[in-house]
Amino acid sequence: MCLCIGMIGNDIFKALADPTRRAIFEKLAAGQMNASALRSGMEISQPAMSQHLAVLRGAGLVREERQGRYVNYEVDPAGLAQIAQWLSKYRAYWPQQIEALKDLLREMDT
Repeated sequence: MCLCIGMIGNDIFKALADPTRRAIFEKLAAGQMNASALRSGMEISQPAMSQHLAVLRGAGLVREERQGRYVNYEVDPAGLAQIAQWLSKYRAYWPQQIEALKDLLREMDT
């Protein structure tokens, strides 16, 4: 089964390519926050924060929960599961390469 980028969508990688969105995503990894709390410590306007959150939501990385007139945001585990699934095919690659390197180094030592 091919787990190519197209299957999880380029939107995830495009969303995380932006350093501001990565910072927002990392803040949300600590727990649910509203937009004002997310802006704390960041030099970003409310409209810009809303745009970044919209991109993260559109990519399936963040979800929102309305509580009265407030909106809280949190990491969407479904988006993370897609990334983990895509990366899983590469986890098998590295141990094989490391073993091949070890074999080569052993040969070079003899």
